[in-house]
Amino acid sequence: MTLLNHRAEGSPSAPPLLLGPSLGTSYALWDKVAPELSVTHRVVRWDLPGHGGSAAGLVRAGATVGDLAGLVLALADSLGIERFAYAGVSLGGAVGLHLAVHHPRRLSSLAVICSSAHFNGAKPWEERAALVRREGLAGLAENADARWFTSGFTVPELVQDHRDADPDAYAACCDALAAFDLRDRLPEIRVPCLLVAGRDDPATPPAHLREIADAVPGAALVEIPGASHLAPAQCPEAVLTALRAHFGAPAGRGMQVRREVLGDTHVDRAQGRQTPFTARFQDFISRYAWGEIWTDPTLSRRERSMITLTALVAHGHYEELAMHVRAARRNGLTREEIGAVLLQTAVYCGVPAANSAFATAQRVLAEEDDAS
Repeated sequence: MTLLNHRAEGSPSAPPLLLGPSLGTSYALWDKVAPELSVTHRVVRWDLPGHGGSAAGLVRAGATVGDLAGLVLALADSLGIERFAYAGVSLGGAVGLHLAVHHPRRLSSLAVICSSAHFNGAKPWEERAALVRREGLAGLAENADARWFTSGFTVPELVQDHRDADPDAYAACCDALAAFDLRDRLPEIRVPCLLVAGRDDPATPPAHLREIADAVPGAALVEIPGASHLAPAQCPEAVLTALRAHFGAPAGRGMQVRREVLGDTHVDRAQGRQTPFTARFQDFISRYAWGEIWTDPTLSRRERSMITLTALVAHGHYEELAMHVRAARRNGLTREEIGAVLLQTAVYCGVPAANSAFATAQRVLAEEDDAS
């Protein structure tokens, strides 16, 4: 089966997050947001059929949002992704709502951006589909800025994506929007749901997002001033802030694990030395190293300590080694087990490296004796 064209970013072991585009755009819609989200997630952004790099033949006239959702699930299956977070803009958001209603076990959470549970009835979309099938996309692309952005703002690459889309596939997506109406199913949605509205969005104004928020139990609504229909392109920082909060970027949990492994004294000292220059690096350590890697349940903390000790010996990072000998003790390794790990490094990292490592570890363990 031909799959949707997509781009994957971030660690394959990170929590998966799929990003859906708006009609007429490619996954470039997420260019200013996806790289930041990929710090904490395995981000997969995809193209609609006939848009970007996706084959036009993936949809036919009379397509439904359910058909597009099926293509997204096939993509996830091909990547070995069973359950995922999802965010989508406009038509991409409608796909997310469909997944939440019809395939709730596949979603861990949902963000619907500048979208709706209905798109103002079938007639406007039937008319647009007929126009595109008859005349192509050049005319529509000419006024894309007015539909997508506030006055004076544009993203030329996205306008070009609109111009380059396959007319038949675009029209089929219009058919899907024409038939879409999930208003009566919204109360069934149980996944954590965030609605993001652009205050100046003429296509799906805030009232459309408020309607979803009022119907979905526990849903949250964020309204972005100055944003029109393609908020991730026009106001990426505001969208990023909302998505990070909703999808639970694990910085908070990372700091907790960092303290549990390294101890409050060390972390407080590191935080006390933090400057504006080093702040982003400290945030990166907490979110990625401690919030993603050290929280992965595949390996125990004991096992992670053994691996870390070995890696530090191999690269001669003896100051870090001292810190992680203390961490290994905190993670339950005995002195004998630490000695066995360092002896193993003598074989694979070299006797001089192991000699320095034993000296470092002996100093740390002597400090432990003195403290007791």
